[in-house]
Amino acid sequence: MPKVLVLNGVNLGRLGAREPNVYGNLSHAELADQLVATGLTLGLNVQVRQTDDEAELVRWLHEAADGELPVVLNPAAWSHYSIAIRDAAAQRTADLVEVHLSNIHAREEFRHHSVISAVASGVIAGLGPLGYELALRFVAARRPG
Repeated sequence: MPKVLVLNGVNLGRLGAREPNVYGNLSHAELADQLVATGLTLGLNVQVRQTDDEAELVRWLHEAADGELPVVLNPAAWSHYSIAIRDAAAQRTADLVEVHLSNIHAREEFRHHSVISAVASGVIAGLGPLGYELALRFVAARRPG
């Protein structure tokens, strides 16, 4: 099965406890389990990772570029200012879908812009965990063969 990386950035390990009115009640572990199961139904080997370390996320994006692996990326707060993550995402060699649980355009003004979006294959925002599933469906539909 083709491998897909789902990469989650800063503070997303706190899902379920952090502002559930914005991010929902699902824990990161529960989200990861759902995405792995969704991947199996789509014929994808989904690996879900989360980090609060910007350098680690950059390394994972390099790994994806080197391995020609599709990525579903929720850079979280780094979306709005991390040129390092943007530059790593720009090196992609397969689809990269930017996902946000909340609608970043309906929130504080500083969240309205993402430096990642211009180098992504597509962007999904505001659909909660369903956004990740839709991103995986997109990746599966774009598989060669």
